[in-house]
Amino acid sequence: MSTAHYDAIIIGAGISGISAAYHFQKLCPGKTYKILERRQQIGGTWDLFNYPGIRSDSDMYTFGFSFRPWHDESAIASKDKIIDYLNDTIDEYDIGKNIEFGVYTKKASWSSAEAKWQLDAIDEQNGASKRYSSQHIFMCVGYYNYDHGYTPDFEGRADFKSDVIHPQLWPEDADYHDKNVVIIGSGATAVTLIPSMATKAAHVTMLQRSPTYMAARPAIDPKANWVAKWLGRRAARWWFILNSMLIYSYCKKFPSRAKAAIIGEVKGLLGNKFDAKHFTPKYDPWDERLCLCPDGDLFDAINSGKASVVTDHIERFTESGIKLKSGLELAADMIVTATGLEILFLGGIEIVVDGKLKEPSQSYVYKGVMCSDMPNLYIATGYTNASWTLKVDLTNKYACRLINYMDDNNFKYCSAKAPSNLIAAPLLDLDAGYIRRGQGALPMQGTEAPWKLYQNYIYDKCTLKFKALNDESITFY
Repeated sequence: MSTAHYDAIIIGAGISGISAAYHFQKLCPGKTYKILERRQQIGGTWDLFNYPGIRSDSDMYTFGFSFRPWHDESAIASKDKIIDYLNDTIDEYDIGKNIEFGVYTKKASWSSAEAKWQLDAIDEQNGASKRYSSQHIFMCVGYYNYDHGYTPDFEGRADFKSDVIHPQLWPEDADYHDKNVVIIGSGATAVTLIPSMATKAAHVTMLQRSPTYMAARPAIDPKANWVAKWLGRRAARWWFILNSMLIYSYCKKFPSRAKAAIIGEVKGLLGNKFDAKHFTPKYDPWDERLCLCPDGDLFDAINSGKASVVTDHIERFTESGIKLKSGLELAADMIVTATGLEILFLGGIEIVVDGKLKEPSQSYVYKGVMCSDMPNLYIATGYTNASWTLKVDLTNKYACRLINYMDDNNFKYCSAKAPSNLIAAPLLDLDAGYIRRGQGALPMQGTEAPWKLYQNYIYDKCTLKFKALNDESITFY
């Protein structure tokens, strides 16, 4: 089998992969690279998901790339606008010629003697084996399983005679016109689905075990657009960065006040339809992500009578709906299980280093960029309290800085080594259900730099750009 060799291979052509490609070709000129994408289109998550109303769940000024500002006036954007933005970015920087679609990477094997990776893959169209090699790998595959989402094993599932749909695998012919729909879940997906489906459905019920913090924000932000008009798009981006950092810090420092303010806003929007039981979480703000409701669309749907919220636990599915532990039965013509994702780190790719299988869960993340004992392999880990792209742009720049440092000093590879006395902490600092379920599949972080993820854009921007590359935690060969 022939092996195609490149200086770097980027796995995944979503937001992280496009960012990696841009920075690599700009900061490491003259080097070759290839993007291997399992799907037949770019976009990653944005190509995969097709459920009604799909949109960004954070502002596009920061969800867009640092090197190509978001130019649409909408701060919260629909899927089609996001895909257009990504395609335009690829065209503008001539990235498309380096993408190979339909390639499912299964295994990556590192050889220290040869100072390179060998990647074994299959062609998804015909099942043929393919092989590549590279000195560097950018892992831009996201953090969850693209093949299926998470659905609990509901008792009586087979008894329900109508459609049960997970949003991750939304069928094109799904018909909910004039139907009673029950959406199980209260996360970002459910909050997106409800107002969109309510326009056609007879009624939509959000069934939640416990409430989530929700905030209404304008889809077209007048303040941001004013800043963009007079100071430029990059200034508007910084307005969103600083504003979100301030809100996050306030929530963490004054959780009781923040909780009262968030719930008070919802009460004001719902008036006599407000029930504290459905909108008062047991946890503090930002222990889990807040759900964004552009223009308060969810609350409009509730006020119109087309949507409602039920807080209860499921006892079982029935032939005509869902029976709850309270004794109430929700009638349903369609059930949507917006019950979350299944964590899958590194896309499930088998990692072998010098003949030894590496389990990601046994490694630590160095500066949010590398896993310990995985040479020349750079990962995309975004923020949990801000836009994913903010951190990804920084880590891709840092990886290129690292590559150039190795070239300038005649090194072939580098590897981070976690100290034996490192105190382990979960990689992601959210208490969301999908993170709790998948924690055992994720690497760990430490409690101090350079092994701690600080969730702070300004701190990361400064340290990843200016701090010395050669520290005691990384070895160059």
